[in-house]
Amino acid sequence: MPGIMISAGEASGDLHAGALTAELLRLNSQLQIYGMGGDNLRAAGGEVIYDIKEHGVMGLVEIICKLPALFRLKADMSKLMDERKPDCLVIIDYPGFNKRLAQVARAKGIPVISFISPSAWAWRKGRAKTMAKIVTVIAAIFPFERDVYLQAGAKVEYVGHPLVDIVKPSADLTPAKLKAGKVDGQPLVLILPGSRKQEIEKMLPVMLQACEIIRQQLPQVTFCLPQANTISRELLEQYLMGFSGQINIISGNNYDIMSVADVAIATSGTVTLEAGLCKLPCVIVYKTAPLTAFIARRLLNIPDVGLPNIVMGERILPELLQEQATPTRIAQETLHLLQGENLQQAKYNLERMRDKLGSGGAINKVAQLVLRISKNEKRST
Repeated sequence: MPGIMISAGEASGDLHAGALTAELLRLNSQLQIYGMGGDNLRAAGGEVIYDIKEHGVMGLVEIICKLPALFRLKADMSKLMDERKPDCLVIIDYPGFNKRLAQVARAKGIPVISFISPSAWAWRKGRAKTMAKIVTVIAAIFPFERDVYLQAGAKVEYVGHPLVDIVKPSADLTPAKLKAGKVDGQPLVLILPGSRKQEIEKMLPVMLQACEIIRQQLPQVTFCLPQANTISRELLEQYLMGFSGQINIISGNNYDIMSVADVAIATSGTVTLEAGLCKLPCVIVYKTAPLTAFIARRLLNIPDVGLPNIVMGERILPELLQEQATPTRIAQETLHLLQGENLQQAKYNLERMRDKLGSGGAINKVAQLVLRISKNEKRST
């Protein structure tokens, strides 16, 4: 029976893994899809053998502490390849680990498709050359990503960004307003600290302090914290115990909640793009270990790190990184965004951003690519 192995190491990758799995099974219900993922992969009909809740990690220095576990994981997934002999491996984001897993797969003669590939356009271009040697094809989600990988000698197919298809708020947002506690004429601010425990630990306390300052300036403000499916409610509640105001922790219908909110304070990552597609402006923040930040600043070759800003090639949303990400600065930028003209301009820019992400159908294009590569490579062996 044909089999597709998937490796998605964190929440954003699991989102795409779930959408891809659902589309693959729609096209061929006999497929066996398995590997590493989370709730989205599982809900779509995939077999989650390695759960992302146990393996998410961020930062260059932080990864070092988890190297023994990652080496064991790679060995286990290599053994899984030997046992099940998949027709294809699809690696989704999680670049450090997935690059090494791809090398293992290619050594075994298993074709590899990279979907949500390493950001070679943001870091050193040598990354693209490395990927070109170890993957069968890159499914590019940005036009500039396609160009960088083509120049590196990779086989590339441009598919567009999958979030254009995935981010679909409901037509009736009334239930979301009730769930989030949205009151007409009063600002609703979302707190989006991240989907990994490390992000919660680093970002949520700073965000909560910013909320205290915002509430002093805007007593009528409502705060809402959508819970990522990789983070327990108990963990979030531990941090909220020290917050004097009311913050609603909610789960589910995240895109509807984003669509009724006014502004978000968000940890840099895929969630800022999801929010942007819901026309929700974000104050983009990020903090990591000082040594990690020191290294990153010397490797990055782009001026911004927030995805909406990268897509547009200009800073359309504020970014506060490392020492800039203080409660006072975050509060100031949030209050600035909430002002009428600033809010309207940000929403207009996010509409422009959406136009740059492709016309849709990315997931179907990737699914067709996976089936084609699996069939062709199998026929050639």
